[in-house]
Amino acid sequence: MKRSIGWMTLAGGALLASSSVADDAAPPRPPVAKRIEKTASLHGDKREDPYFWLREKTNPEVLAYIQAENAYTESVMKSTEPFQERLYKEMLGRIQETDLSVPYRLGGYLYYSRTEQGKAYPIYCRKKSTDSAEDILIDVNELARGEKFMSVGDREVSDDGKLYAYTTDNTGFREYRLFVKDLAAGQLLPETVEKVSSMAWAADNRTLFYIVDDHAKRPYRLYRHRLGTPVSSDALVYEEKDELFRIGIMRSRSREYLFLASSSHTADEWRYLPASDPSGDWKLVASREKDHEYQIDHRGDLFYIRTNGGGCRNFRVVTAPVARPARENWKEIVPCQGAVMVSGLALFADHMVLYERDGGLPRFRITELSAGASHDVAFPEPVYSAFPEANPEFQTRLFRFNYQSLTVPATVYDYDVRTRERTLLKRTPVLGGYDPANYASERRWATASDGTKVPISVVYRKGLEKNGKNPAMLTGYGSYGAPSFPTFNSNRVTLLDRGFVYAIAHIRGGGEMGKTWHDGGKMMSKKNTFNDFIAAAETLVAEKYTSADRLVIEGGSAGGLLMGAVANMRPDLFHAVILRVPFVDVINTMLDDSLPLTVTEFEEWGNPKVPSEYAYIRSYSPYDNIAARSYPAMLVKTSWNDSQVMYWEPAKYVARMRATRTDHNPLLFKVNLAGGHGGSSGRYDRLRETAFDYAFVFNQLGIKN
Repeated sequence: MKRSIGWMTLAGGALLASSSVADDAAPPRPPVAKRIEKTASLHGDKREDPYFWLREKTNPEVLAYIQAENAYTESVMKSTEPFQERLYKEMLGRIQETDLSVPYRLGGYLYYSRTEQGKAYPIYCRKKSTDSAEDILIDVNELARGEKFMSVGDREVSDDGKLYAYTTDNTGFREYRLFVKDLAAGQLLPETVEKVSSMAWAADNRTLFYIVDDHAKRPYRLYRHRLGTPVSSDALVYEEKDELFRIGIMRSRSREYLFLASSSHTADEWRYLPASDPSGDWKLVASREKDHEYQIDHRGDLFYIRTNGGGCRNFRVVTAPVARPARENWKEIVPCQGAVMVSGLALFADHMVLYERDGGLPRFRITELSAGASHDVAFPEPVYSAFPEANPEFQTRLFRFNYQSLTVPATVYDYDVRTRERTLLKRTPVLGGYDPANYASERRWATASDGTKVPISVVYRKGLEKNGKNPAMLTGYGSYGAPSFPTFNSNRVTLLDRGFVYAIAHIRGGGEMGKTWHDGGKMMSKKNTFNDFIAAAETLVAEKYTSADRLVIEGGSAGGLLMGAVANMRPDLFHAVILRVPFVDVINTMLDDSLPLTVTEFEEWGNPKVPSEYAYIRSYSPYDNIAARSYPAMLVKTSWNDSQVMYWEPAKYVARMRATRTDHNPLLFKVNLAGGHGGSSGRYDRLRETAFDYAFVFNQLGIKN
């Protein structure tokens, strides 16, 4: 006999914990959320929503239910705790805990971050030279002392290097507070500002521009602050009144201009101001237009503009005179390249780097601006990722980038644009004898239901037999035009060394294959995202990488929406599903204008106040389409303070799933009471969360070591 936790629903519906004595063989009983009947009607359609009450965060019964779910999950997973600890130590053993980033030079200093063994957060530092004494800018471990959560947002140093502005969030709710530190004195200045999303210094080293959020966390007001004056007297420079648009502020790479960008999901509008004239008037580059996105940078007397106007959906590059930047003065320098996506650009004194994607893979195109000659930076693998690193210097012939793949750890290079030589600066150590040569990665293609070819990135340990018996994990996202990059993660070795196939489905709605790839998986085409993922899973099964009873799928946020949708559509195709902070209550969220992201995302999901868009969302919204059928085993995870997908979405989803599904497969709900959208903030806590997830997966697949 042993003591276990049971749950009971009392008269009146209150859910309370009760102690009970049970046989060892008796399984723990899941919580039962009470039902409060609620019917919503829109466009002639009625929706039952009996768990709407779980939105009441201050209601003690809500917290009681959440705690009951956590206790149930803990009891179910209790037997795996020794295994979780082994997994944690195994993954920790691959990490060089005391480590140093590659320093970059800015304004006479070398800036870098470092970590120390046993400390959960980075320490941001600088030196005059490699041999000089270290200055600690901020030690995030000290900021986190006494806090359950700590995240550092923006970090900006003044041009003279004497002042350091930074923002922190200590709740996980993405409410960042601005601080300014006098680096010589090592003390904070008295002025602070709440709810700051971005900031930039003017060239006078005394003026700081910052942007604050509205009630729905939409960055909407730009203020100008003069150090030493009361924050209450700061000048309101600009207010974005269109709720579809958010604003951000930045400096040009030349450091000569400040830029203010107003952006929706489908349009942009930029303003500029000489950094040397912070009290001057901001001038407009080009007015916002429907379906016209553009971004700008500066060099000499020209703005360089990445634009998808002029009939080029995948972007081209034009220049405009700084004195006359209106669209009629734009001159094309990089024409439309069809299926090749220009995803970004960086300007230097003598050269330009274009970030491009071709066939779902990234590349860098280097152009020497005086001669006009261009070349591509070549990469060796069939599946890889490449990102620009910190490149703050404008007068340089070096371009720093990060290369990694599913088998190669993050590797930082300096690339000489004239000699085309690359210098290895650092490869992230993977301890414990990891050897990339022991693993293989490849690109496969699935055929979606409408005939579209969908790329899949796959990695596994060499020697794997494609016999349909291998465990596999398939992940996907497919929203906002955000690519799912095939990057390296040392934790994944824990899967691969146990015979797993790991795969990424590069589905429509993401941006891997260009802007049209995003277009093909949003709004009234959103179901393509789900069909593409199903096709990817079917391909892995058909090509005998795995089988349906050995396949686990996982996704977070909008990827959690994906998981909920495909679990409704094809529950027979997956053995287990992990849904992280899942966006599953789409209609209710998109009807609530007070929530963060809702209005700005009408152009991604649609507006359910429009009858046709309501009907389409209604047809796939995971919460609204749970049915009396058998579902895979599920682990649903969220955070109490998540501001991007409110905790109640997965809570309602789990409650309805428990009451509706007909199977007895595990359904676990784990709520991080001190986390945000990304879970815990400390690196060791995040590693323990991964160990928990893996233990759940291994337990479902019968893997015991």
